Amino acid sequence: MSDSSAPLTRRSALGLLGTAGAALTLGRSALAQQSLLSAPAPTFSGPGPLDAWNGLGPLIALPQKVPLIRLVDRPPLYETPRSYFQSAFTPTAAFFVRTNLSGFPASVDLGTWRLKLSGNVNKPVSLSLAELLRDFEAVSVNAVMQCTGNSRARFQPRRPGGQWGNGAMGCATWTGVRLRDLLDRAGLKPGGVQVQFQGLDTGAGAPGSGGASYQKSLNLDDPVLDECIVAYAMNGQPLPLVNGFPVRLVVPGYFATYWMKTLSFIRVLTQPDDNFWMTTAYLQPDNARGNTTPQAVKDKTVKLRPVGSMPVRSFIVTPDETVKVPAGLPMTVQGLAMSGRGKVNKVEVSSDGGKTWSAAKLGEDHGRYAFRPWTFAWTPKKPGQYTLAVRATDTSGGNQPDGAIWNPSGYLWTTVERQTVTVGQAG
Repeated sequence: MSDSSAPLTRRSALGLLGTAGAALTLGRSALAQQSLLSAPAPTFSGPGPLDAWNGLGPLIALPQKVPLIRLVDRPPLYETPRSYFQSAFTPTAAFFVRTNLSGFPASVDLGTWRLKLSGNVNKPVSLSLAELLRDFEAVSVNAVMQCTGNSRARFQPRRPGGQWGNGAMGCATWTGVRLRDLLDRAGLKPGGVQVQFQGLDTGAGAPGSGGASYQKSLNLDDPVLDECIVAYAMNGQPLPLVNGFPVRLVVPGYFATYWMKTLSFIRVLTQPDDNFWMTTAYLQPDNARGNTTPQAVKDKTVKLRPVGSMPVRSFIVTPDETVKVPAGLPMTVQGLAMSGRGKVNKVEVSSDGGKTWSAAKLGEDHGRYAFRPWTFAWTPKKPGQYTLAVRATDTSGGNQPDGAIWNPSGYLWTTVERQTVTVGQAG
């Protein structure tokens, strides 16, 4: 794997078998307990204006999780609060939760669960978690997972779907098995065009969609397949059930729609996948920014294609709107940047709302798919309201537009982020 952290040894990978049992025990009752945990909490995120960092919702603690911002119960949509993004890696317990279908399993029996590879292969394969741990090299990659609709609450006109703020994302060290090693075990026959992935969640899907099973596919000639892993651990621990236990697909640089949770089926297809989740859902306008207009959609002149890699983005984490800064006091503005299309190589900050820009200091490089931390030294000279702004550039030449984008699904928000800060008299 490229941009990987030090891989687990075979012995340490096998050690996860013991802790996986504990994860399973918690998992059996995770969603069964949800009805007891879902009463509105007294503390709310919000109040939810268009420029709010997080979405609007009560803070709810799911099993194996710290309190997260609940947007929807079924299917579960839980957002990570802003404070957990002060470092490049998101704590597992604070990682956001997103499920496409309401019938997510409340337990997984490792005695019967198998990862099955079938379709256009020489030898169908069925693997237990123990076999994945014992028979394949363990590899790790640092990568951001981001919901395709992250920051949807910013869109005007508003779009249906989860009204996420910025917290439908997170960065972890993912450890597992190379997808290529699994495909090699099964052996690819000539004539394959795509590889399809499916987990254990089920549900009605959109009315009339036929989307009762969540299935996503990648082209067999897509270079990202060489980066994909089937992960059984995040940040050195077994996956929480709500984040995909026992294994999930990791597709570095791509939106989370491809990161299949509770991955159980891998199929090699000889025809392009035409299921609902590939041809109707998760489509963007056929341009790099995913931008169009309501009128173009109404006129049916917009060509659509499946979403893929994530455009460059950057975020101000601190200060937030609660900070009151004395004039003349040096302070550090800090945040994160990311891109699925090239390594972040420049971050710039403005303290006058985007009129002028200065280079921020880039922090440690954890790999091209990970969050890149940044800092900016700022001393406000006089009292008043200041608008901080941040923008990033990646090695592909991608940069952030300073203006809203719009598309019918509320995807690929990339706009320059702003934060208002109040500066007062020092004395």
